Amino acid sequence: MRFMAALFVGFALVAFPDVGQNRAEAKPPRKPPGKPQAREPVPPAVDPEKLDKATFGAGCFWCSEAVFQQLKGVHSVVPGYSGGATLNPTYDEVSTGMTGHAEVVQIAFDPAVVTYDELLEVFFKTHDPTTLNRQGPDEGTQYRSVIFYHDDKQKELAELSKQAQRAKHTVRRPIVTEIVEFSAFYPAEAYHQNYFNRHREEEYCAVVVQSKLSKVKKAFPDKVKQKPRKPRSR
Repeated sequence: MRFMAALFVGFALVAFPDVGQNRAEAKPPRKPPGKPQAREPVPPAVDPEKLDKATFGAGCFWCSEAVFQQLKGVHSVVPGYSGGATLNPTYDEVSTGMTGHAEVVQIAFDPAVVTYDELLEVFFKTHDPTTLNRQGPDEGTQYRSVIFYHDDKQKELAELSKQAQRAKHTVRRPIVTEIVEFSAFYPAEAYHQNYFNRHREEEYCAVVVQSKLSKVKKAFPDKVKQKPRKPRSR
């Protein structure tokens, strides 16, 4: 039986030499080479030692994270908690208002691209610094307006920026933003990280967060990262 099968296969290959090429020929023909598609530019690596940090509290950290993520020169934005006494606080603990922490974002930025002064501009533009312990529907000391400075230079710039804001508001609505020396930062739970980008369809993100992003793009068009264009299909 094996001899007969081998004999048949040999006969088929001689009589029908293309039988073994059918699967290969079923593949679509390759397109002739055209112009190579342009690759998206890869931003040059930045030495972490050349990055500075800024820590701001401007209400819900979902909003602040999304706002600063879109700025040129910003390499990371991490939501978390600062300004309280409890070690390693959880979101539930901070939400009680009893730990003393504020919801904040810690920003790693390249000062050669975006300055601390420019970050302060965006900070004041994207929240109300005249409402005490409240931003929109979010109320409590954890939503207070606060700048945690990391060195004397940041403290000086924060004070000057706050004074400039006083000149823009009426006496009846004083600036309540706190300027406090930075002491500790605790990253928020994983489900809070990159929240807007993962939950754009949620009502809070679609209405509250998106309105802040639109405000930044309108007020600081030159500071916002440009989305890479998709290559045209040939």
